Amino acid sequence: MTTAIPSQIKYDIKDIGLAESGKQRIEWASREMPVLKQITERFAKEKPFAGIKISACCHVTTETANLAIALKAGGADAILIASNPLSTQDDVAASLVADYGIPVYAIKGEDNATYHKHVQIALDHHPQIIVDDGCDVVATLVQERPGQISELIGTTEETTTGVVRLNAMFADGVLTFPAVNVNDAETKHFFDNRYGTGQSTLDGIIRATNVLLAGKTIVVAGYGWCGKGCANRARGLGANVIVTEINPVAAIEAVMDGFQVMAMDDAAKVGDIFITVTGNKHVIRSNHFDVMKDGAMVCNSGHFDIEIDLESLKNKSTGVKTVRNFTEEYSLKNGKSVIVIGEGRLVNLAAAEGHPSAVMDMSFANQALSAEFLVKNQGKLSAGVYSVPKDLDQEIARLKLEAMGFSIDSLTDDQIAYTNSWNSGT
Repeated sequence: MTTAIPSQIKYDIKDIGLAESGKQRIEWASREMPVLKQITERFAKEKPFAGIKISACCHVTTETANLAIALKAGGADAILIASNPLSTQDDVAASLVADYGIPVYAIKGEDNATYHKHVQIALDHHPQIIVDDGCDVVATLVQERPGQISELIGTTEETTTGVVRLNAMFADGVLTFPAVNVNDAETKHFFDNRYGTGQSTLDGIIRATNVLLAGKTIVVAGYGWCGKGCANRARGLGANVIVTEINPVAAIEAVMDGFQVMAMDDAAKVGDIFITVTGNKHVIRSNHFDVMKDGAMVCNSGHFDIEIDLESLKNKSTGVKTVRNFTEEYSLKNGKSVIVIGEGRLVNLAAAEGHPSAVMDMSFANQALSAEFLVKNQGKLSAGVYSVPKDLDQEIARLKLEAMGFSIDSLTDDQIAYTNSWNSGT
């Protein structure tokens, strides 16, 4: 049974009646998130966010729920909005409101107008800390509400796309507050981006289409950490994998990892399934649709829905129909068809449940500790984009290893002396 909702708790969700299911799933995810659980327990004792208003813009999943619970345990006056119109798990949103008293503004499938309304609500909260995923809240603050910037202690950002935007804002002189680049923490992008995106992207494709991946030719656009994860998981399922890249170093790495590498113009002719993970726009565009096989499938696992040029695809089509949940078939004027999975949005969240809890444990530990870092250093940090402090990164890794039952070596005094010496040699 859910508790009575206090009258002061405002929210905009699909159905509060879904809360019981959401609570069960939040608790199940918590079992795989021991690092964040320890942080939550410490926050509950120390209250580092007492009196602090936090607006979090994240994918509303079971894992994010545990982050929101941690922030509230730390004393924060926190609200949560969705960072993507298709990523919300409605039962989780309901439980956060009903069982944990956290205001949530998120509905799976919400239209763009609703999404932008929720961004405004996040800013109406007058946050001192913004926990962002894609930088939409921060960008809206800077563009539309400059008068509120003085209220901000800082922001944390966990996506490649969002970090690119923050760096561009700083270069333009409009980022006048500190921002922590959570995405580039070693315990985030080495694991979340690679293992999380790799597994959850393939999970989304399989759930949406139920196609056999073994023997298929899968084209992965981009060989960053997310692309590496997708390529390796696809190969593990028996697919023939082609990588497309613009970075010659990344392309060489893909070649030496055993993948075919070619330009998208060529890959478009032979691919069965296409996955974009570049963070850029129109990676798959009009001329590529022209040469694709009949029934080729395209999907995106980058943050925004601009990597596939869907507008040009619509212009080439005589019609579109939904053939399965989150799967649409575009009939082209040339007589062939192209299948779009998850509306070109994050396929792992649109058609599946996102990253497994075990890997998000480290990502959200980084978010929680980075928010605490900003509060502890309020007034001491100049404007700019900061890395997660090395000691926090290392501590998260240590706690994760410990929770998994592994131990590692420590340097002896003699080894420490050797590493600090310049006159020891042959």
